[in-house]
Amino acid sequence: MALQLSFDLPAKTALGREDFFVSPANALAVAMISATSWPGNKLVLSGPAGAGKTHLAHVWAAETGGRIVQASQIKHDEVPDLAQTPIAVEDVPMIAGDMDQQKTLFHLHNLVLAEGHALLMTGRLAPNFWQLPLPDLQSRIEGAHHVALDPPDDALLGAVLAKLFVDRQLNPGPEVIAYLVKHMDRRFETAASTVALLDQLALSEKRDITRALAVRVLSAELEDAETSD
Repeated sequence: MALQLSFDLPAKTALGREDFFVSPANALAVAMISATSWPGNKLVLSGPAGAGKTHLAHVWAAETGGRIVQASQIKHDEVPDLAQTPIAVEDVPMIAGDMDQQKTLFHLHNLVLAEGHALLMTGRLAPNFWQLPLPDLQSRIEGAHHVALDPPDDALLGAVLAKLFVDRQLNPGPEVIAYLVKHMDRRFETAASTVALLDQLALSEKRDITRALAVRVLSAELEDAETSD
């Protein structure tokens, strides 16, 4: 099993439960998604970009018959229909600058719970940092049970890298992943960009992905980071 990452990359990602790698960094979040009920029938799931929020939302929606929507794309006249099933609302903090969209989400929040369905909301930070200007919405979100996806441990980061390679139909040796886990910046976004660079470089040079190639890519990323500082 491996963890799905939500990056805009030319690779096919898998969203099933069997594709999600469980480690101490995400075990609590997985357990909450699998729970038959939540306090108040709502849950906030937070974590850095690519941590698996979208994957877990898809797992939950598949198991509950729910739907998934982006907070920024909810139409006011769609709310009554959306409230008829469990609903996952992704990237809620992205509407902090749109009062009309916050009012629409507030309406959805109230209606879906009134209909007896569950509500899942996601964002990168803990909900007390979402700072939504609509006080009633912010307070109700902060009142939801919250679970966070923690930064990756070695096992999870290795699984993430393996999954990213598989999504690109690549099969590097275990020494490549071991080197990356030990030396790369421990962020999911970095894992995605590193695998993309390795893929591009191997393709352009018509060679396999080796530890030596991984060393070159990480060295280049380090130089770029130092240049931009």
